Amino acid sequence: MPALSILIWLPAACGLVGAIASRALAGSPASRTIPGALALIGSVAALALSIGYIVEYTPGFQSAHLATQTLQHVTDVTWIASLGIHYKLGIDGLNVLLVGLTALLFAVAMLAGNLRRERTPDRPHLYYLFFMVAESAVLGAFLAQDLILFVAFFDLMLIPFYFLTGMWGEGERSQRVRATIKLVIYTLVGSLLMLAAAIATGVLASQQHGTPITFVLSSLQGLHLSRGSQEWIFLFFAAAFLVKMPAFPLHGWMPDGYKAMPIEVLMVFSGVLSKVGAYGFLAIVLPLFPQAAVHFQMLMLLIALVSIVYGTAVAFTQTDARLIAGFSSVAQLGFITLGIFSLQPQGAQGALLQMVNHGLVVAPVFFIILLLSRRAGGSEDIRDMGGVAFRAPVFAALFLIVALATLAMPGSANFVGEFLILLGVFKSKLVIAIIGFAGVVGASVYALRLFIRSMHNRVGPEVASREISIRDGLVLVPLIGAILFLALYPQPALKRSEGSASSAVAGARALTEPNVLRIAASQSGALASTQGGSR
Repeated sequence: MPALSILIWLPAACGLVGAIASRALAGSPASRTIPGALALIGSVAALALSIGYIVEYTPGFQSAHLATQTLQHVTDVTWIASLGIHYKLGIDGLNVLLVGLTALLFAVAMLAGNLRRERTPDRPHLYYLFFMVAESAVLGAFLAQDLILFVAFFDLMLIPFYFLTGMWGEGERSQRVRATIKLVIYTLVGSLLMLAAAIATGVLASQQHGTPITFVLSSLQGLHLSRGSQEWIFLFFAAAFLVKMPAFPLHGWMPDGYKAMPIEVLMVFSGVLSKVGAYGFLAIVLPLFPQAAVHFQMLMLLIALVSIVYGTAVAFTQTDARLIAGFSSVAQLGFITLGIFSLQPQGAQGALLQMVNHGLVVAPVFFIILLLSRRAGGSEDIRDMGGVAFRAPVFAALFLIVALATLAMPGSANFVGEFLILLGVFKSKLVIAIIGFAGVVGASVYALRLFIRSMHNRVGPEVASREISIRDGLVLVPLIGAILFLALYPQPALKRSEGSASSAVAGARALTEPNVLRIAASQSGALASTQGGSR
């Protein structure tokens, strides 16, 4: 089996083996521990493979006006020949870091689930099976290089979360059912629109260019559609991706969904799944529909701007800690959208780096909220918290690192990401950048408010101020280690993403800056002649 297929399907295989073993040992204590242990092994193995791919990845050629995006470790097998659908996978600068983020967050979530023995879920064989299928689907969505294959993985990754929320969610059954129904309705409509758009892309490209039908992304990039076709297909894809991110006003499922999800599920859902939508804009929408991206640029920037302002305003008026983190994610994903639709290389690269940064920050925030609620009698209301830092300096220090990263303190990788995003937007739309800067200020308000209210101030009436345990520390330390590594040395991430981020926006940028296209063409010719001479 090709290496990337092993990376994708190993977690699901371990989840399936764990479910079978649990059923075979029904009635024994091992039947409840084996599924979680095998899920942890599968997720850690996937993490090791993803780290290897990050280390091995060699960026393509890039300059000020020209970038090449080359796939590595390619798997390409014809899946359905009559429809031109391929099982094609590949690593490039857009997905290599996101694959690593996915593997890390799932591994940490599995570690958290295995260490919290007092909350072993009912029917653990099904719980961990769904969890591992979700990891395989997310990895597949990031690695897919065929449009229909991407849609298949995109839809598959939602199914496990329906069950994880509805069957093992928190709160009353009616609340879980309401949250699941909202999640289904929003995402199902978006998925159907995306499926229609994907099929239309392959069919119309074939008809307009007189070529055999294909859905391979690299082939479709050379078969640009007419402007009218691009525009309505763009809107269909945008609706699906904005629901997933989520962005205002398509975020209606988020408050109920975030309140109902188990905390380990929420860590990966908020940390990873929202990035699939943003990744889709960079990997699919901008390269395939550059004219539509330019046409709807202002609309997307306004949606991003409203998401930033709305998410920030609601986050620092909420008292529920989960919803503070949830609405802050709406604002942060707005920043990412802002960078993508600046249609500038710096903005796109900043957006990609910020996807990774946000995932590394939001996952420990939700786990810390769980630890705080356990010290506040089960309440997640910040008005019931306070004073924990007096007897838990290590816990407070770990939370402080996460909080400072959330507000993009200079010296953190989040600062680098937001700086690149604002740089790209300043070069594209000055007024949008100035207004968007308010979101940077707002982030400091809700991040510090959550930290100060829970760690300092007066001790809450039911707060048990105690230090973090070793097993809880094992969950937080890998995430905080990754945050500190990128803060101190972001260059490896920037180097690996630069060429692919520039390539993603090159087509749309050429339509807004024609001189860039001429310079890139001359550099491309010079590069080709140089390579020819070297041979």
